[in-house]
Amino acid sequence: MLVLHNFRGDNLKRGDILWAFILILCIFIMLSPMTGDKFIKFTTEHAYIGGFIKFFILATMGELLAIRISTGNWKMPCGLIYRAIIWGFLGMCITLFFSIFQNGVQGAMASGLLPKSDSRLITAFLTSATTNLTFGPVMMAFHRVTDTYIDMKYENKGSRISLGKVIEKVDWKGFISFVVLKTIPLFWIPAHTLTFWLPSEYRILAAAMLSIALGAILAFAKKSKRAEQSI
Repeated sequence: MLVLHNFRGDNLKRGDILWAFILILCIFIMLSPMTGDKFIKFTTEHAYIGGFIKFFILATMGELLAIRISTGNWKMPCGLIYRAIIWGFLGMCITLFFSIFQNGVQGAMASGLLPKSDSRLITAFLTSATTNLTFGPVMMAFHRVTDTYIDMKYENKGSRISLGKVIEKVDWKGFISFVVLKTIPLFWIPAHTLTFWLPSEYRILAAAMLSIALGAILAFAKKSKRAEQSI
């Protein structure tokens, strides 16, 4: 990792304030009465662009926050712009698949393949569970591979990094045992149940905001694990 600045003391607090200010500014632009309607209209009419922008900014901020929590400093990960672009691409994918799963679950309920219910909350839960148990692990695995590739590319400058080497480098045991078996049932399914319960125009924004929350959760878990190992 490359340290942007040696944030200590007051400088560290300034970094915290700057991150919070950017987040508040983004939320203000997206939700305030002055700009919110225009933003929602634009991202509804241009759904893929909207999904890209939301995840490019908010998910990247979540990644920076995770580094801040786990290391105690504000650091820029190698290839930050590439990571942000990948987040934006995933935002476009999520925009598409949220719609597919929302309509698919409703169709399955109507045809009797899933329990029928007039409850928005139950529909949201079934949509969330279906999405996270199918699309979720695939997306997370893709993201783990791309992150690992970027790390290896910067660690081995000038060397050719094959897909096989990247796959071997990924901690698949940790991915399955923690990311898939713990974060999906304990975080993503409940969180996306609330996301699918929201009006459709706010779902991708809520999903992008959740990436910040998950980044913080993973960082605290990583920090706690290191503390336990040091005892």
